[in-house]
Amino acid sequence: MAKALNILVVLLEIPGFYRSISDRKWTILAYYTQLSNICALVSSLMFAVLGENSLTCMMRYLSSCMLAMTFVVTVFVLIPMGAGIKRMMFSGNGLFHHLLCPVLSVTSYLLFEKHVKDMGMVLMPVLATLFYGVFMMILNGLGKFEGPYPFFRVRHQTGRATLLWTAALAAVIAALSLGILAASALL
Repeated sequence: MAKALNILVVLLEIPGFYRSISDRKWTILAYYTQLSNICALVSSLMFAVLGENSLTCMMRYLSSCMLAMTFVVTVFVLIPMGAGIKRMMFSGNGLFHHLLCPVLSVTSYLLFEKHVKDMGMVLMPVLATLFYGVFMMILNGLGKFEGPYPFFRVRHQTGRATLLWTAALAAVIAALSLGILAASALL
């Protein structure tokens, strides 16, 4: 079942990326959504080709945490801020990258795959997410990039707002990483 789900994730990532690249070209790399889905594509491809080994399990855990973060931020931050549920979840690349791939990939990891066991692994998605966020805030602060998310627009918000967003998003990825590790230990 896990192999079939991972192959399905790979197949669903293709039209998602086709739409993303058609719309945004190289700037897709500025979006956490795209980075989390690239990680999912690579990890699912590794799983389908190489099977379960320690590197594949680690990559599947990382992509599951990042995809869960993508889903949670989309549903609880971007849609309430006005992004629109239809656009974000049910059309274009959003259907693939915000809904189908995250749900299928995380479900496969939790229910059908071997899991990472090391508690230290919780730091990997947290550090990757923080690195991405700080990098994007620096680019926004220098005026080299605008967004792509409202909470990165540091020149349009107070330092306090930036600090609160950073703390809140760090807490969310930490909770998701710990939750996925804990859930996988129970399953």
